[in-house]
Amino acid sequence: MRRMIVSAGLGLALLGGTASLAQRGGGSGLSAAAIETGLKEPGRPAAAVALDATRKPAQVLAFLGLRRGMAAADFITGTGYWAEVMARAVGEKGTVEAFQPEQFYNDPAGKFALDALQARNPNVTLTRYPFEALTAGEKRFDFAIINDSYHDLYWQSERFKIPRADPSVFVKALFAAMKPGGIVGVIDHAANPGGDTRGVVNKLHRIDPATVKADFEAAGFKLVATSDMLARPEDDHTKLIFDPAVRGKTDRFLFRFVKPR
Repeated sequence: MRRMIVSAGLGLALLGGTASLAQRGGGSGLSAAAIETGLKEPGRPAAAVALDATRKPAQVLAFLGLRRGMAAADFITGTGYWAEVMARAVGEKGTVEAFQPEQFYNDPAGKFALDALQARNPNVTLTRYPFEALTAGEKRFDFAIINDSYHDLYWQSERFKIPRADPSVFVKALFAAMKPGGIVGVIDHAANPGGDTRGVVNKLHRIDPATVKADFEAAGFKLVATSDMLARPEDDHTKLIFDPAVRGKTDRFLFRFVKPR
């Protein structure tokens, strides 16, 4: 059985450099401690707080370089976990736009969660769009995150009314929406290297990190840092991420892309 470990070695191979991860580290934004302070303030749903142990939001956002006052975006926001975390971190002078595909906005519980999110966080707005046709304007955001969902651009589902999409269209729209120097953080479930990307995604909801790197670089982004803080070497990359044996414990990679100035 082949397994892939998202390690310092992989990160350096993808970066094409020889420096250590510490030397290739993230941005000079808020510290993890500062972000953690905001997370401890009351009001977040218990279900969201319970995810902090495995998602490591303070460490992730510190690595990526989020700063106060930024205009940030959370793409394919789900229940708004990252949108709320960022809203607290960027502060009153910052903003967060949570992008949710129309096809994912039909669940009553999901709608309630996003409505409640906006009520708790005045600096969060919700934008709905067709899954296969993202439009986000031009040069609007300093920072964006895509958590555990970029692989879905390669997914098709009649049940959820998800048509075959072109990932390059999404990434080009994202590139246009970022300001020069803008940061994009991508977190996703690691697949074994190689294979047919659409086939792997439809079967396992995982993606080869090299595919993500290639897609973003083709749009003009530069991969400037990687981290193995979310790596799980024991994860079986041949299992569906929803399999009880690995659910919530998958091996995930973390990339920091930047739009060149």
